[in-house]
Amino acid sequence: MDLPPATLRPRNMPHLLSPQQVAAYHRDGAVWPVRVMSEVDAQGYRRALEAHEAKSGEPLQGNWRHKTHLLFTWADALVRHPKILDAVEDCIGPDILCWTTNFFIKEANSPGFVSWHQDATYWGLEPDDVITAWVAFTEVTPENGYMQVIPGSHRIDQLPHRDTFHKDNLLSRGQEIAVEVDKSQARGIALRPGEISLHHIKLVHGSDANRSADRRIGLAIRYIPPSVRQTKVRDSAQLVRGTDRFCHFDPEPRPQADLDAAALAAHADAVGRQVKALYSGTEKTAFRA
Repeated sequence: MDLPPATLRPRNMPHLLSPQQVAAYHRDGAVWPVRVMSEVDAQGYRRALEAHEAKSGEPLQGNWRHKTHLLFTWADALVRHPKILDAVEDCIGPDILCWTTNFFIKEANSPGFVSWHQDATYWGLEPDDVITAWVAFTEVTPENGYMQVIPGSHRIDQLPHRDTFHKDNLLSRGQEIAVEVDKSQARGIALRPGEISLHHIKLVHGSDANRSADRRIGLAIRYIPPSVRQTKVRDSAQLVRGTDRFCHFDPEPRPQADLDAAALAAHADAVGRQVKALYSGTEKTAFRA
């Protein structure tokens, strides 16, 4: 049976997630899988990404893997996908900003990995009411390096991290938790194309290298309610649902055409701000390739 229109839906009734899934997100810090589009539609997003890569002659890399929704109209459409926003609203409420997007692309049979970490470590966002929708463009399996999480770890204090800047680490600073992680508690997040997982900013998570013969492609979309503040710099974000009564972030424009002059300028400005926040205390001035 179809859900009633939003104006008629009882206040506590989720839009997309079940009440059990909403409870799981708050209890465990993650919920999956959530189907938001067909596999055919997910393959369309992959084709759009790879069409750009074919034209440029190289994989998407460096700054363009970050805030990608400011560069391409197809990525802009994805961060505004109604079902993704419905799932996010079920967890953080009806007013939603897209703070950033990050592509996590592991090439076939490549050594790239993500160390155990908490997203909150260098982001400068307070309070910690921040959610990531991780969108699978491809199948995500143990063999190709699916994300692993420690359920409930978002409810502990921020853990100490150390920077490694390891060449194969996909994180901005190669950051890793500086204390032992009980890997026996880990659960793997397997996804089909067009499914998402949702996880909390403080959840302990990581992933291994891709040992398969195909790429593993996922887009992490970071959403926040407008009440969240950036404590390091004057940051920017994009309102994607509801209203912003706080104005803690400068508004970002939507791209009118892929990689047009206005989109490139907006992206350069937004990424410049984010680099200052994420690399605070280091000499880095751009995202790694």
